[in-house]
Amino acid sequence: SPNDEHFREDTPPSKYPRYFACTTGCCEREPKMSAALMFRSALRPAVQAAGRRTAAATTLCRQTPRMMSTYFTPAHEYGKVDGKIATVGITDFAQAALGDIVFVDLPEVGDEFEKGDSFGSVESVKAASDVYAPVSGTITEINEILGDEPGMVNSHAETDAWFVKIEMEDDSELDDLMDAGAYKEHCEKEAH
Repeated sequence: SPNDEHFREDTPPSKYPRYFACTTGCCEREPKMSAALMFRSALRPAVQAAGRRTAAATTLCRQTPRMMSTYFTPAHEYGKVDGKIATVGITDFAQAALGDIVFVDLPEVGDEFEKGDSFGSVESVKAASDVYAPVSGTITEINEILGDEPGMVNSHAETDAWFVKIEMEDDSELDDLMDAGAYKEHCEKEAH
């Protein structure tokens, strides 16, 4: 248990209140959250319409690539950006709202999506929900592990349980998304 001397309290730079990690390195246990987060909220409806961009022509990308930044949509998707690649999935808030996830539907490598388009879905014991592209681009990789282990989204939503990697067409679309601070405020408003 987290109270044993075997574990030390560890506070990573995230929204989780506390983790407990092995101090000796002898065990392969995953860090344990000490508190439950957030309750179910309504996801998606107006967000899809608000998030769509109907530009007829693709604008040129900025000259300076964005390195290792995370952006969030109001519909609870995230995009971790490294250069021209956005690693996309659903946030911890979304997985907590959905409950135990039992199925994840993902697109094919090479598929192209506009910002705001549904590129897949998640099904849980409570509901099913579409997942929307936070940026326009082409799918370069999918997380095939989720086909066999969809429940991984519940335990590692914003790390190992990413859904797809998208090569962005226009990184200026990131300007419409929220940073971590704005997303935290967004979640707090939805929780009340």
